[in-house]
Amino acid sequence: MKDVANCPKCGQIFVKALRPICQHCYKEQEANYETVSKFMRRKQNRMASIREVHEKTDVPLEQIHQFVREGRLLVTHFPNLGYPCESCGAIIQDGRLCSSCTDNIKGGLEKLQKEKEFEQKKEEQDRNKRTENVTYHSLNDRFHKK
Repeated sequence: MKDVANCPKCGQIFVKALRPICQHCYKEQEANYETVSKFMRRKQNRMASIREVHEKTDVPLEQIHQFVREGRLLVTHFPNLGYPCESCGAIIQDGRLCSSCTDNIKGGLEKLQKEKEFEQKKEEQDRNKRTENVTYHSLNDRFHKK
């Protein structure tokens, strides 16, 4: 049996085949894309920001972000378009995180790796000290008469 699901946008039950939304919401989304696309194709609008596109077309910001994220609106043609970083909300044009958030994550991972290496070295040194300081005594020394 096919996957039956509720549309995440409108809640209507639909057969989930090619799209994650129902046919009605898909048609609405495509109409919104056409509206934005026509607006952006006009020469005077090519430098418009996301906010301006939203205000002039009445298309929700989230959908415009989605069109840019999916590559349907190319940032090479429309340099002022973008979508928010998933961590801090700064406007980006590719990926999921801005360079600042990416650097923070990489720095944190490097710090954790260095701490792990330090702990491993410390444990190894402790093990070496324990094996060096071991003293063995013979039982024969106790019974020796002086």
